[in-house]
Amino acid sequence: MADQLERLFRLYQRELQQIAYRRLGDRELAADLTQDTFLRYVSLDRQARTATIVNPQFFLVRVLRNLIIDFCRNRSRRGVQAALEDIQDELPDATPGPAELLLLHEQLRLLHAALGELPENCRDALLLNRLEGLGHAAIAERLGVSPSMVSKYIMRALSHCARRLGLMED
Repeated sequence: MADQLERLFRLYQRELQQIAYRRLGDRELAADLTQDTFLRYVSLDRQARTATIVNPQFFLVRVLRNLIIDFCRNRSRRGVQAALEDIQDELPDATPGPAELLLLHEQLRLLHAALGELPENCRDALLLNRLEGLGHAAIAERLGVSPSMVSKYIMRALSHCARRLGLMED
């Protein structure tokens, strides 16, 4: 599975990213949606993938276009954004209950363990992207690798963490 995913990633990542960039005009967003496309692909169970996907390229393009449509719809639904201070009194209490807190702590423990199992560059690329909000080019410069390698690192890290958290099968 990992070899097939890596082969598909090498074959179609650039094309998918170009499609997303042409539609959205944002390279970083295009890279994120491309990664999400491959994550959706690997999250399908193996049987569904082999039984229903005749043309992986077509499937990946279709998933990407659906993600772009969803993103654009969500962006248009958000409308005017208000400052948090202006609506603070209208927000419900978001404090989790004891059961939810216990579940969140367990998920955090699993995520921490999964991150610890990753090679250093994979972990760093994921954390720089998702926690510090750095783009692929900035991460590549920091790690001394190419932006496409950063994409591969992030994909590998996301897949590994998703498997460890039980969000997808091996």
